[in-house]
Amino acid sequence: MTTNMILAAQGAAGGGYSMIIMMIAIFAIMYFFMIRPQQKKQKEIKNFQNSLKEGDKIITAGGMYGTVRRVILEQNALEVEVAKGVTITVDRNYVFADAASQLQK
Repeated sequence: MTTNMILAAQGAAGGGYSMIIMMIAIFAIMYFFMIRPQQKKQKEIKNFQNSLKEGDKIITAGGMYGTVRRVILEQNALEVEVAKGVTITVDRNYVFADAASQLQK
């Protein structure tokens, strides 16, 4: 009976290292397939938002299509024309896509 206990203790000790290695491998896979691409996409969106200028066609987070008429730097906002003669003010952080590239797809 003592021999079985010793063998069981030795088996459990070796299994701990493989469990740690497996957890590290799972985290690495999650990082490269989920976290890293999401961070890259967020960086692209932020660069797009910072590069907006008058005349750009955009899509807001609410799904409204429009054209940037004025960039208001003090408020971090955009004045967007959604119909002829109709302009709305939108926070720059709620603009996610370039309408021109979305319409071409």
